[in-house]
Amino acid sequence: MDNFEGIVEFVCVAERQGFSAAAKQLGCSTSHVSRQIAKLEKSLGCALFARTTRLVSLTPTGLNYYHQCRDLVTGLQQANEQVNTQQLELVGTLRVSAAGTFAEQQVAPVLMEFATQHPRLSVEIDFNSRKVNFVEDGIDFAIRYGKLEDSGLVARKLLTHPMMAIASDAYLTEHGTPQHPQDLKNHSCIISNNDQWQFENLDYKENIKVTGRWKSNNAQVVVNACEQGLGIAYLPQHNFLSSIKAGKLTPVLNEYWRKDALSWIVYQDRRFLPMKARLAIDYLLAHFSK
Repeated sequence: MDNFEGIVEFVCVAERQGFSAAAKQLGCSTSHVSRQIAKLEKSLGCALFARTTRLVSLTPTGLNYYHQCRDLVTGLQQANEQVNTQQLELVGTLRVSAAGTFAEQQVAPVLMEFATQHPRLSVEIDFNSRKVNFVEDGIDFAIRYGKLEDSGLVARKLLTHPMMAIASDAYLTEHGTPQHPQDLKNHSCIISNNDQWQFENLDYKENIKVTGRWKSNNAQVVVNACEQGLGIAYLPQHNFLSSIKAGKLTPVLNEYWRKDALSWIVYQDRRFLPMKARLAIDYLLAHFSK
């Protein structure tokens, strides 16, 4: 062969396991991908994919060919990036999925800074905690908090969030102040994303199952409910700082707070990330590393 025609499409179909998914990833039509693969197979004189109505899979020959081509495509992409980064003008739309107060109050402003540096780039942030399909939903990367599922996606630590348990003085006056995490079983707890709260100190670590009469996946609503005396809340500390400063809430169980709750940037295999997403991710990581 005297050129690389069809190689990029071939690697993408192999990675995405389908012509339509590869076309979405590459930003072209399914028919274009199909034509390129057909030309490549004709040039090589063999079938690279076994096709059924529901499934596209590599033939044994195609699998061997994929292992050789994958590194070629990755190397070409990296070489192009090294040349282009110095003279880059980002265009198009960066689509981000995010959820929670941290994303709203801290991640969004950093992405605004990034957008001001690239005037031709549009940014769309979907504040929704639902599980996203990166290809089908057109999402470049997501900001997520807490324990992640083993989804095969890339996850990079963005920031560590110390936790805090807290309640209003009115609630503590009426129901008493818990002295140990086990005491929460006798209290009304305001539940956010889960009802298993993890506490720890030097010689203690335990998940406590809590119950209560108020539940919300919105951190600000949880804080408001806590201020109204509806129970004890347990969230990353940054959610409560303004309420503590205003004298509306009081910390409890201080010595047992978990210190290693994490926020993550989640995305597909780095080889399939467009440049705008890679640079935005690097910008966020650099900002929060400080």
